[in-house]
Amino acid sequence: MLIISLLFLIAGLVLIALRWRRVLEGRAALLGGIGSALLGVLLGLTTIAYVVEPYEVAVPTRLGKIGGTWQPGLHLKSPLTDVTAFSTRPSDLNLTGDGTVEVRSSEGGVLFADLTVKWSIDPKHTVDLYKLAGDSDAVQERLVLPDSREIVRNVFAKHTSVEGYSSQREAIAGEIDKLITARLAPRGVLVNGVNLRNVRPSDDLQKAINAKIAQDQATAQAEAAVRTAKAEAEKRKIDSESQAAANAAIANSLTDKILMSQCIEAFKAAAEKNAVYASPCGNGGGSPVIVDGTKR
Repeated sequence: MLIISLLFLIAGLVLIALRWRRVLEGRAALLGGIGSALLGVLLGLTTIAYVVEPYEVAVPTRLGKIGGTWQPGLHLKSPLTDVTAFSTRPSDLNLTGDGTVEVRSSEGGVLFADLTVKWSIDPKHTVDLYKLAGDSDAVQERLVLPDSREIVRNVFAKHTSVEGYSSQREAIAGEIDKLITARLAPRGVLVNGVNLRNVRPSDDLQKAINAKIAQDQATAQAEAAVRTAKAEAEKRKIDSESQAAANAAIANSLTDKILMSQCIEAFKAAAEKNAVYASPCGNGGGSPVIVDGTKR
């Protein structure tokens, strides 16, 4: 840019000089010279001034030397100074579609994880990020992306397929968030959240999961049937023992006197309707015989 501004400035001054010495005639030459000179001056000003936007920080470099971080505002600089701006706005690293992370569980099952890593740069570490990456795009490609993919694979490798697919999904997402934050923070990258959007098994793993679920259901049904059978057998045993105890109690309580008393009470009840002619009771006559006096 400096060279271009000098060329415009020189061209403008030459046109003005030629018009002044009347080598060129007409106002067009004079206006062209003035315009070219002004354009050269304006372009020259851009080489010694730089505006950092409100959502940026910048790192100046001059002849291989790195300066301090520039905050938002107008900064004067040498024409030989290059400026690299870093956006401080949050960015999203979407690992979906072609970027989906292929992971393996502790059992060797293949799963596919879709997630989004929300990150931004720490303005205090802008110079360090410039040394590590170079610019904002390079920060994502060289730091956030490879570290995130590595951590996702490592976390899923500690869990079974079923845990990664369903039962421990929230715990896995929290662990990934914690590890990515801890890995990138010292490098000057702030992680604002990790969203584990979807985890899906490969076709072969899905078949294995379905087979295991069916097996677990069959096992659960068999165990329930065994528990029911045991409960019914225990109930029958308790009923049998209760009945035996009741029979023993009755047998022990039926003495001759009690039997005689019950026999007499029965004859009394029968005599209210029919005459009783013979009433052998107890051991003397065996079972009682009641005779209806109206018929015999």
